[in-house]
Amino acid sequence: MFLNKIMIVEDDRQLCSLYSTVLAKAGFDTIQAENGEDACNKLENEHVHLIITDIMMPAMDGYSLVSAIREYDPEIPILMITARDDFPAKQKSFNIGVDDYMTKPVDVNEMVLRVNALLRRANILNDHKLTVGGTLLDYDAMTVTTEAGSVDLTQKEFLLLYKLLSYPGKIMTRLQLMDEIWGPDSKSDAQTIDVHINRLRRHFEDCPDFELLTVRGLGYKAVINKS
Repeated sequence: MFLNKIMIVEDDRQLCSLYSTVLAKAGFDTIQAENGEDACNKLENEHVHLIITDIMMPAMDGYSLVSAIREYDPEIPILMITARDDFPAKQKSFNIGVDDYMTKPVDVNEMVLRVNALLRRANILNDHKLTVGGTLLDYDAMTVTTEAGSVDLTQKEFLLLYKLLSYPGKIMTRLQLMDEIWGPDSKSDAQTIDVHINRLRRHFEDCPDFELLTVRGLGYKAVINKS
């Protein structure tokens, strides 16, 4: 089952480790970055579902990071956790695209509640059924049904399709897909993704609801066909 991946951007290493530990116990996967610049570099190769960031950091502060993220991803939930408790800081944060704001020191249990709420609003957390046109993917049963009937997929084929259709239009690299579906310790190589994509294309070649496109040199993306 997929774990929602959260990036924590915080230059205080102890605090960053604390957030990571608490979120891991709550069932999340985490990745840590020490400042905005480090976060941007890691986001080039990592697909995350939510970002927690501080404001005051060296190299690139939280404001610059949020502004940079919003240029290419207007929807990913962002939670600002900072010592700045003044209204101008909060106002600027929300104006540039932050979704929620907490002031240090934070109650980590409340942080988890807010993370869950943000993911629910983004239709990511606990969304076990995915509808794309006339196609229905049921995560719990791992079944796919189209207007023409049910489609039998292997577990990995289903997970790959579910992942791509959960983020239509978003390019995912082979490495990202391998890590999230096969796991970082898998002995399979990136060509495994190509094989599974080709199988999925054959399964859904007559399905009018979506297409799985190759983005040369990068990876794959799902495109929803509008009726």
